[in-house]
Amino acid sequence: MKIKEVIQALEQFAPLQYQESYDNAGLIFGDAGREVTNVLLTLDATEEVIDEAIARGCNLVVAHHPIVFGGLKKITGNTYVERVAIKAIRHEVAVYAAHTNLDNVRNGVCAQMASRLGLESCRVLQPKTGLLKKLFTFVPLADIEMVRAALFAAGAGEIGKYSECSFNATGQGTFKGEQGADPYVGTPGERHFETEIKLEVIFPVYLESRIIQALLNSHPYEEVAYDVVSLDNAYQQVGSGLVGNLPQAMDEMDFLHYVKQQFGAGCVKYTPLRGKEVKKVALCGGSGSFLLKRAISAGADVYISSDFKYHEFFDAENQLVIADIGHFESEQFTVELFYHILTEKFRNFAPLKSTIKTNPVNYL
Repeated sequence: MKIKEVIQALEQFAPLQYQESYDNAGLIFGDAGREVTNVLLTLDATEEVIDEAIARGCNLVVAHHPIVFGGLKKITGNTYVERVAIKAIRHEVAVYAAHTNLDNVRNGVCAQMASRLGLESCRVLQPKTGLLKKLFTFVPLADIEMVRAALFAAGAGEIGKYSECSFNATGQGTFKGEQGADPYVGTPGERHFETEIKLEVIFPVYLESRIIQALLNSHPYEEVAYDVVSLDNAYQQVGSGLVGNLPQAMDEMDFLHYVKQQFGAGCVKYTPLRGKEVKKVALCGGSGSFLLKRAISAGADVYISSDFKYHEFFDAENQLVIADIGHFESEQFTVELFYHILTEKFRNFAPLKSTIKTNPVNYL
């Protein structure tokens, strides 16, 4: 198995198109065409993790955080990032990162957090826009089912909990085959009228090439007429954070102790309690202060995330309780998610979990 096959499995789960504009997810170092010796899974590709990969015979490290964010102007070994780059390249260890693309998928990092708390009826807290397109095409009556089925099989027509969604309208199409044309119906040199179905299907942007290829392969016409339109609709399956409900309401302080226990947090920083039970919980792995207003609007009783600045705690304004559990603590289960993705895809493959705790923050 090649490195690129591992990457394809990860990106099938968390497409790179879902990452934020500032991010640098993807293959950071290495040759995707090389054979995999083994894979080491980690939250951070530190120097110690690269050493561990070398010692355990792994030539691919899959991390959550990109070791290189804004590019490297020099590689002298003066910083830990430069030393990781030098060591990884010297020992031919590829480094791949699945970061905000993994954060933003519905079953990604936030879902791992939610499952630890037993949250139910979860939905994306801030769905992303600009990730959906619509295909319009025109198909002869006799061939509509074949084309429609091909598009569905390629991933088109999924809206929330519904699949195989399409709109179909009957109309008249005209065309005239010029010299050298080989029309499916009609006679070259003569205008032809054909009863056709206008077929509309929605699809996520990362599937565009697959959808178009499925259309071209299944459509009977020599020249296929189609339009692809970008949509501003919010994609409810992709975005930042989650919000869900506890099976049973809990006392606020009891819930904070529960959170601390479930995430093994050294401490939990929280805003003043409101004297209300906790039922609805919003959460976001990593730095999540940008979602505070969304959590309030969603009616959350508690918002769990990390990296809140001092003055941002005031923004809760007694409308909910902020629980800052720490960056590492909120994302620590990402390694388990990587493991699940790869073992589900490759049943006879056993990636290794790093034994290095990469959290740079300690507590007294």
